[in-house]
Amino acid sequence: MTADAPGLPGGATATAQEATAGVDCTGVTALVTGAGGGLGEQTARALALAGARVIVTARRSGSAEAAAQRIRDEVPGAGVETLTLDLADLRSVAGAAAAVSARSGGLDLLMNNAGVMYAPLSRTADGFELQFGTNHLGHFLLTTMLVPALRGAAERSGTPSRVVTVSSDGHRGYPADLDDPNFHASDYDKFAAYGQSKSANALMTLELESRCGDAGVHGFAVHPGVCGTDLARHMDRADFARMRQLVAERGSSALDTLKSPAQGAATSAWAATAPGLDQYGGAYLSDCAIGQAAAHACDPQTAERLWELSESLVAGAR
Repeated sequence: MTADAPGLPGGATATAQEATAGVDCTGVTALVTGAGGGLGEQTARALALAGARVIVTARRSGSAEAAAQRIRDEVPGAGVETLTLDLADLRSVAGAAAAVSARSGGLDLLMNNAGVMYAPLSRTADGFELQFGTNHLGHFLLTTMLVPALRGAAERSGTPSRVVTVSSDGHRGYPADLDDPNFHASDYDKFAAYGQSKSANALMTLELESRCGDAGVHGFAVHPGVCGTDLARHMDRADFARMRQLVAERGSSALDTLKSPAQGAATSAWAATAPGLDQYGGAYLSDCAIGQAAAHACDPQTAERLWELSESLVAGAR
């Protein structure tokens, strides 16, 4: 991070609404995955407050509609739509992407927020390990299918589009395993699977910038901080103890300063709307400022290899 790099004062404790204060998103259309609650709903709400038209997506249509109604109640006149999107089913992803691409309004912001954390070994509808399949491959297919819509919106508006993908500092100890990403040969470790999927999020962002930045589509990866949401629903006491140990080994006190969902969504909302960020496309953001991913998660050659692997894995769903 350079001395003149943008950042939000007090960003470590800011809320999503504070991160978008003073920003006018009138005429902007944003899609937020996993917006049926938690960080996704808070991100969608902040964007709606700033004037954006927001497409709220969730795995269950009822969750998406309930969240959309809460936003409408809080933001009178908000333009909020809903869309069912199951990232663990590539057919669902492809269908949702096609529906968004067919909209006359285009798409200016893609917020890849949804995720699964520390889940026991299970497979997606397409046979991928759940965390890699949901956190990375589902978002990869969605992103690549929506690039033409994002590029078109940038051309029409003269303002670059952005893709913001929620990663995590949980990536730091776990390089993406491109030889066995779905744990077919190696013993399953839920922490490793999660960390690798979050490394993949950062790597996808880097390669997206390489491929699409010059065409007006910029990518940003986000560490939201440690938040109290239902993302931890798969964890037991032993898992929390291991998580505390891993955080302590990194010299972090994040578990002592848990963020609220509104605070956890702040960096995503800032990444979507902050002026002056476009020249930092591909960056890893934390606490509403430019941070630094681990070396293995910002290696251009690994990013290119992951992109090519991902293309081959999702090819049948296009």
